[in-house]
Amino acid sequence: MTAIAPVHASPSPSAPAEEEDERVLLEGVRRGDPAAFDRLVTRYMRRAFGVAHRLLGNREDAEDLVQDAFLTVLARIDGFDPARPFAPWFFRILVNRGLNQRKARAIRATDPIPDTAAAGAHSPERQAEQAELRDRLRVAIDHLPERQRVIVQLYEMEGFGGPEIAEILEISDGTVRWHLHEARRALRQALAVYDRKGDG
Repeated sequence: MTAIAPVHASPSPSAPAEEEDERVLLEGVRRGDPAAFDRLVTRYMRRAFGVAHRLLGNREDAEDLVQDAFLTVLARIDGFDPARPFAPWFFRILVNRGLNQRKARAIRATDPIPDTAAAGAHSPERQAEQAELRDRLRVAIDHLPERQRVIVQLYEMEGFGGPEIAEILEISDGTVRWHLHEARRALRQALAVYDRKGDG
């Protein structure tokens, strides 16, 4: 079986290939071509790790989840309908397994992804304000109902569109929009409470 490289060692994913090219790639995986599987892993690894880290909050847990999801794809590829897009099917596997993992065991202490903003771009006071806002937002997101939290993470932080999220979670696009609306309202209220506490 082809080994999956650790997330931190994976190269940046290539630009999305043409739909026909992906069908050819998936057919190679179906035939047991290890090079095709390696290309599939490379294409989706970085985004998959981002989603996994948002779900689990820890690098090692996220790496384990991503590897498990890719191996599940390998085991189930014969049952995949090639007429359907691959990404929603793959991320449905990833998200469902991540949610099950959250429920099944305690997750190790959160290990946030480091900020990539250049040091010195803002004053120390401004950086402190931004760090405090990120912390407040992270706490507020953690207190959302599970489905709303996942939708916010996929939409706002990982860049998935509403129809993509709907297919991943197997709900309607309208339901996704409703959850986003409710989550944003809850986050605004939570951050307003923090602001009032800060003014007190």
